[in-house]
Amino acid sequence: MTATAQGAAPAAGGINGLWQRQLDHYPDTRPRMTYLAIVVLATIALYYAFYIPGAVSPSIIAHFGMTFSTYVYIIVIANAVGAFGSLAAGLADRWGRANLVAYGLVIVGLLVLFGVPNAPNTFTYGLLFAIIGAVEGVILVATPALVRDFSPQLGRASAMGFWTLGPVLGSLVVAVVSSNTLSHLPAWQDQFIIAGIVILVVAAIAVIGLRELSPQLRDQLMVSMRDRALIEARARGLDVKTLTEHPWRQMLRLDIIGSAFAISVFLLFYYTAVGFFTIYFTSLFNFTLSTANSIGNWFWAFDAAALIIIGIISDRVGVRKPFMVLGAVGAIVMTIIFLNLGHGTTYATFALVISILAVFLAIAYAPWMASYTETIEKHNPALTATGLAVWGWIIRAVIAVSLLVLPVVVSSMTPLVTYGSQVATLSAKYSSQLAFAASHPTVVAAAQKVPPPVVATAQANATQLANAQKLAPELAVIQANPVLFARLATYTNPATIPPALVAQAIRAAGGGAKGLQILTTISANQAAIAGVIAAAPALKTVAPYAAELTIMAPFGPQLTALSKVPPSDLAYLKAHGADVVSAAAAAPGQWKNWWWVCVGGQVIFIPLILLMAGRWSPRRAREDTAEHERLVQDEMTKLGA
Repeated sequence: MTATAQGAAPAAGGINGLWQRQLDHYPDTRPRMTYLAIVVLATIALYYAFYIPGAVSPSIIAHFGMTFSTYVYIIVIANAVGAFGSLAAGLADRWGRANLVAYGLVIVGLLVLFGVPNAPNTFTYGLLFAIIGAVEGVILVATPALVRDFSPQLGRASAMGFWTLGPVLGSLVVAVVSSNTLSHLPAWQDQFIIAGIVILVVAAIAVIGLRELSPQLRDQLMVSMRDRALIEARARGLDVKTLTEHPWRQMLRLDIIGSAFAISVFLLFYYTAVGFFTIYFTSLFNFTLSTANSIGNWFWAFDAAALIIIGIISDRVGVRKPFMVLGAVGAIVMTIIFLNLGHGTTYATFALVISILAVFLAIAYAPWMASYTETIEKHNPALTATGLAVWGWIIRAVIAVSLLVLPVVVSSMTPLVTYGSQVATLSAKYSSQLAFAASHPTVVAAAQKVPPPVVATAQANATQLANAQKLAPELAVIQANPVLFARLATYTNPATIPPALVAQAIRAAGGGAKGLQILTTISANQAAIAGVIAAAPALKTVAPYAAELTIMAPFGPQLTALSKVPPSDLAYLKAHGADVVSAAAAAPGQWKNWWWVCVGGQVIFIPLILLMAGRWSPRRAREDTAEHERLVQDEMTKLGA
């Protein structure tokens, strides 16, 4: 089925239309906007899938028992694989773009819905996420290539602003869905299941409705919609094979590589926000996971709105570079303000600062995307996908390298994320017991020396122990003279004891008044002394720990409460508590260092703007447009002749 002059129909219909997607004529505004809308929708769905882990990262780490470093390395691998996926997507200049997007989404949707939620271990989870990363790298290149194909240069910034909504709105969707569902759907797998369903619905729309220009049409430079007739006239005799020879040799230019590197380091803050905002806000500022995601809502919402507005303004005035400079300077200032927000910062303050920061990032990014595609077109518009593949590889490589460095710079995150939650839970559960242990180390040390059976024996014979201490001199006399006191015990009436035996007893007790006093005390406490003598075997086991038990005695209830804390919990706190405390103290400074790295990337971005295509002055840009239209008219006249 041949396309109409308006491009309303594809070159093939029916089942063939699910694979043969090329348009033989440049479409009018309505179908063109439809195709662009499908591309943006597909990009949103893709990044919804790719950014889900950032919303539930603490839960994923806890579920698989992985360390923070392991979690980061999984993201690194996914980005590294995605970098080479982007290189492979350079073949879209020869094979087309639409099928890569449509069927790539089908793969991602199936993996997100069925694969990741059922991953049995860390390895499987990492493998599946790496596959998603590879597909993301392909679609990262194919979707902006489609946007470029369907948007002339004079509307490019607006179109790229809408395309850039994909990653931003993907992040916003993640934040909105998670912040509104985690309270009643706490399992991290539920977030992937929701996303998988959404992605497969969008994939079905793309499979049915997405189309692309034929190579003869897309391989030309289009400044405005008025160029359409000329492009279609040229397309009849265009040699696509010649135009796409030696693609990498044509695209590996300083301005293309330098520009791609510039935006990659400029967006370090953005990609850190995507992957680690929830970890940052939950571990450093004690926000809940839902609240941390809702803070991200502000960032993504303002970023999305600014991308559209700035794209339209940039197209109206016809320049890109001034916006890039303004956005970079503003981002630098706001990032410095953000990195200085410390403990006690309110939710509202964070929301305000990151919203303004998001606006400045958008001011730079939407015009950059437009200028980058125009820089590629300056060399060869037929190799747009190849040029975008260079950017895709570089940005994924920069992200991978930066994430490898992140755990080194922010080393405190490993104990905080891996053990911090459990340590905090146990510390809160046993707060009074731990407070007692911290304020009475000598008592706890003494208790640790006494075996639990001895403590139980001491508690069961507390009265006898007290009497043994109280009547120690008297008991010593009795123990030294067992035969004598056995004879004395045969007399039920003390008055009948022979004087000679009494005198002997007084001498045995120390003689004189002292001996008499001891005998009097023995006579008055016969029951207590008998109890001590009866408990002698038990008291013998307690005797070696008399000093410790004396220290412990005033703190019996507290020590009893402490003894009821499960040994495994105490062992966990002992093994990781100190590391978590020291990590919590170090984390703010380490994160501040990382945010300064992000500032450095934003600074590097500014001078590399000079490499890119485009004017600084709106007046000069209007003059270029007028000259182009004159040349188009002259060429149309020649073709007509």
